[in-house]
Amino acid sequence: MNKNNKVYSNDHVRITFYSEIAAGVSANTTLLAFHIRRCLLRQRPRLTDLPTGLLALTHLVTLLITGFLATDIFTTRGRFWDDITCKSLIYFYRLMRGLSICTTSLLSVFQAITLSPTSSCLAKLKQKSSRHYLCSLLFLWVFYTSLSSHLVISIAATPNLTSDKFLYITESCSLVPMSYPLRHSFSTLLTVREVFFMGLMAVSSGYMMLLLCRHKKRSQHLHSTSVSPKASPEQRAAWIILLLLSFFLVMTILDSIVSYTRILLDNNPILYCIRILMAHSYATVSPLVLIFTEKRIVNFLRSICAGQLICNYSLTYKLS
Repeated sequence: MNKNNKVYSNDHVRITFYSEIAAGVSANTTLLAFHIRRCLLRQRPRLTDLPTGLLALTHLVTLLITGFLATDIFTTRGRFWDDITCKSLIYFYRLMRGLSICTTSLLSVFQAITLSPTSSCLAKLKQKSSRHYLCSLLFLWVFYTSLSSHLVISIAATPNLTSDKFLYITESCSLVPMSYPLRHSFSTLLTVREVFFMGLMAVSSGYMMLLLCRHKKRSQHLHSTSVSPKASPEQRAAWIILLLLSFFLVMTILDSIVSYTRILLDNNPILYCIRILMAHSYATVSPLVLIFTEKRIVNFLRSICAGQLICNYSLTYKLS
């Protein structure tokens, strides 16, 4: 591999990257534990609980795979991965990334359905079971991953390769250049795919914004004041999801710009460092936002802390 592409010597990038992974793993584990607890206690779930829990699981697996891939980026060792290992790890990573995007898209759609008024044609979808959600998710996931099948042939183990034509991924793995017709075809398909999912999120976000603005105007008119009454849990959840969607869209656009610029600048290692930090920011930030803005999760964490304090106090009392 071209020595200019090596980033393991940058301690600041390594520390920042592993800190991001650690924070994301901790936050997603907490969020997933909360939803597993609700499921075991058979508490009545909200329409968005299943996609939120699945999103936490997906992000957790994605970050764990990323941490394993990072061992081949930020460490120097004499042993390199073979072709099968490279293809398997990176394709599985892309599968999880695809599931994250599909889940986020459906989360925005389900929140829009939750906010829809009873007179809306979307109101009847509120009664759909989780089975319908999983079928929709499976359909979107198959559609997304089918357009990533080219990774099976374009990812290869290339240790100690000095050619600049290969796009650096890790010390062992690279993206093999394809012929122009194939590259053009896959680029077109990937663009269509991204536009579809971004459009789905944008339409859902726009619909939620419209409903929230209508509710605010109606509340101000009824109360004859510029201060609206306390928002319902569904409305607060909608604002949180809108915040996450905005962050996701911005980071996706920036990631695409950085990736394209990196190719134009001949595998620039600085841009590669920026990209690997940006690519997982959503998986780290989203559970933190959901945890600190959801009262149910805050109360869950408080109960855990209170239980731990009681256990420590009891143990100290017995030993004294």
